[in-house]
Amino acid sequence: MRDLTSPRLSFKQYLVVASLLFGLFFGAGNLIFPLHLGQLAGANWGPAALGFLVTGVLLPLLSVLAVAVTRAEGVYDIGRPLGAGFALVFMVLIHATIGPMFGTPRTATVSFTVGVAPFLSKANQGWALLVFSALFFLAAFAFSYKENNILANVGKVLNPVFLALLFLVFVVAFANPLGNPASAPVTSAYVHSAVANGFLEGYNTMDALAGLAFGVTVVTAVRSMGQRRAKDVSKVVAKSGVMAVAGIGLIYLLLILLGAMSLGRFKISADGGVAFNQLVNYYAGAFGQVVLAFLLTVTCLTTAVGLVAAFAQDFHKHFPKVSYHTWLALSCLASFLTANFGLDQIIAWSTPMLMFLYPLSMVLILLSVSSPLFHRDGVVYFFVVLFTVVPALGDMVVAFPAVVSASHFGQVVAGLACHYFRRQRVANENTELN
Repeated sequence: MRDLTSPRLSFKQYLVVASLLFGLFFGAGNLIFPLHLGQLAGANWGPAALGFLVTGVLLPLLSVLAVAVTRAEGVYDIGRPLGAGFALVFMVLIHATIGPMFGTPRTATVSFTVGVAPFLSKANQGWALLVFSALFFLAAFAFSYKENNILANVGKVLNPVFLALLFLVFVVAFANPLGNPASAPVTSAYVHSAVANGFLEGYNTMDALAGLAFGVTVVTAVRSMGQRRAKDVSKVVAKSGVMAVAGIGLIYLLLILLGAMSLGRFKISADGGVAFNQLVNYYAGAFGQVVLAFLLTVTCLTTAVGLVAAFAQDFHKHFPKVSYHTWLALSCLASFLTANFGLDQIIAWSTPMLMFLYPLSMVLILLSVSSPLFHRDGVVYFFVVLFTVVPALGDMVVAFPAVVSASHFGQVVAGLACHYFRRQRVANENTELN
């Protein structure tokens, strides 16, 4: 019995785990998407922030709680009530999307595009991205090589540096505001649908998906602190998760407000990365750009470390013939190759997968959190997921770039999706009449 006793953690140790979770969640996308949302929403930044916080904060928190409640150790365990086959496919799709296909390469391309590319001519950006991404993923590989060092590398070193630099940006920007957010112009999409568009913009953070994937990384780190019993591990994960996402939510609000304020001097930018460049150059010039480059590289690297480690840990667990280090190397190599397609291509092709996986992940997260009420009954899972997958598939096809969405196949799927929603609306109206 003594061997199963877990030592009681101090508040400082909870903060370290919360810092780890924060660092794993908060990447470059978490900086640029809320900032751009603030510019798009303008004076309606409040309702837009409310929608964004649901998918950008509440869902990631619920994903951490889902891991804690079900005592899961990875994505596979979250989908296990639907059978081993579904759980394995779900795990592969999640890790592929937030890993080598889209999420992990984006950590390198965003930090390069926003932080490094402004110093280079367009002619030199191609080879520069090649060199930068190679060094970036070599660093990610080194930081995540020893599984037990991830907590120290991210929670104690990289993340505090990032937070200090970001705090400096906020102090300077709010001490010298560019405009009044209450009088900022509002784009047409955010005049009447600010909450809904903010909700969808939160998809781009990928944090709800990442929360499921980081489960194994966080559980491994907590166990390295001496927590042996599953109940104790779950308790630490849940408490630290609340602390981490509370900090993330505060930063989101400040970034959205900062984006709305920026319209007092700048026009709406093409993306949040451009907006960040404009703000930093306005306040600090070339020196500010150097700070921004370092800031983005640090925060992107913390997220990349978590993503490649989670990928390697989960795949090694389910395909043990391949070692953790081999899976880690494959993840870093594939991410390096994808990163060199460029940021625009990565975002364009990641959106359809997010439109499919987010609704599916949302219902699985909610089912996991509430699973004690129905004892993780597979029948409940089956029917809820079934009625979610059909419209999600339609959304995925429609969201693909024109080469797919405008094709005959894409038009057929879009028509079927419209027919499905029309039938659902008629059914709901008949129910209300009855």
